[in-house]
Amino acid sequence: MKIHTEKKKNIHWNTMRILAAGFAGAILLGALLLMLPICNNEPIAFMDALFTSTTAICVTGLITIVPMTQLTVIGKVVLCVLIQIGGLGVIACVTGFFLLLRRKITLGTRVVIAEAYSAEGPGGMVLMIKNAVLGTFLVEFLGALIYATVFIPKYGVLKGIGVSVFQSISSFCNAGIDIVGATSFAAYVSNPVININTMLLIILGGIGFPVWFDVIRNTKRIYREKVPKKRLFTALQLHSKIALTTTGILLVGGTLFILLFEYHNQKTMGNLALHDKVMSAAFQSVTARTAGYYTLPQDVLHDETKFLTVILMLIGGSPGGTAGGIKTTTMAMLVLTAFSFIRGGTDTEAFGRQITKENFRTGFTVVMLVGTVYIVGTIALLMIESDQIPFIDILYETASAMGTVGLSANLTPSLSRASQLVLIMMMYLGRIGPLTFALVFGGKALAKDHYRELPKRRILIG
Repeated sequence: MKIHTEKKKNIHWNTMRILAAGFAGAILLGALLLMLPICNNEPIAFMDALFTSTTAICVTGLITIVPMTQLTVIGKVVLCVLIQIGGLGVIACVTGFFLLLRRKITLGTRVVIAEAYSAEGPGGMVLMIKNAVLGTFLVEFLGALIYATVFIPKYGVLKGIGVSVFQSISSFCNAGIDIVGATSFAAYVSNPVININTMLLIILGGIGFPVWFDVIRNTKRIYREKVPKKRLFTALQLHSKIALTTTGILLVGGTLFILLFEYHNQKTMGNLALHDKVMSAAFQSVTARTAGYYTLPQDVLHDETKFLTVILMLIGGSPGGTAGGIKTTTMAMLVLTAFSFIRGGTDTEAFGRQITKENFRTGFTVVMLVGTVYIVGTIALLMIESDQIPFIDILYETASAMGTVGLSANLTPSLSRASQLVLIMMMYLGRIGPLTFALVFGGKALAKDHYRELPKRRILIG
């Protein structure tokens, strides 16, 4: 039993190393490719290439260049490929490449895939990756078709198709990088096609593949077995119920508060029609959940809106998808635990089920690590940059990097190289997860875990 446990922990540690090294290697390779003259209309500094590669692989969206003017067609293709790799994940992309070459996926590889996606076992992992890749391409294709109705009339057939494909991939992968100009989607603030299509792609990418598969499986079951339609939600797995419910609450709540805060702001939505105000508030709420596009100028948002957006950015999307942050399920679990304790309960319960204490310990650790990296990164930028920069804008920038969002109060290009390097590290940690990074260095100790139980004592709290 002890040997089995140690072996499992060693596999877990090796998987974390593969994830960390895989993303780091992809970032460096991407930077070197983006440095090539064939990828640029004018010379690019290595730091800008590294930052752009990092923001693409980590599907963030913070940017120090204007991709539309800086990159050639080949450069934009390279950037698009980096975003796709970052969105699907290194392990999923490598597995998909092996499947394309009809290479056999070994049991060891299946175990690594299972560990990477926190699955209970290696069974069905290859099929899951295959379905995730195919599902991603299908949704991105449909998204590109909808974008094409706007971009082809504007840019012509060839360029319009290219822009549509790029924006669909970037939206679904929650990257938030665009090639339509220097002001993201601000020019399309009143365009329902761009707004709705982008929001749907962001939500579908951020909700996570496990929820996809669960909803599809349950929908098939309902129509094949003639099960009551109310079972479409009630028969879902606990993870899917929490992810969908929390996502809905955050999106609706975020929309209402942003609409309230910005309704009379003449610099953002104050001059828009009512329906456009609602749409722009909804877009801001959705994009804050790790996408990075914007239709409202971020630097002139009210401070209360920026602070709300910081909270949404740090929460992020759901596990198993293209989003970052501490994740919706983690946030929901901590809130449910707090409510349970206040009511005098001892367990964390949701939808008639009890969440394990191991889940809570993992979630609590994730929040602590994210919080620590966020605080350290914010302090670093405050030390490096001028005191003339508003504190809320620094908070906004670092939350955007940590949550792999990409929204900025028009700050990123003007930051010093030292600050940009801090943001690169925060984006990297935000993408692979601080817990993964911690296990790379601390995971070995877990293999020598203490098989003993110490005396218990109470300490004073609060």
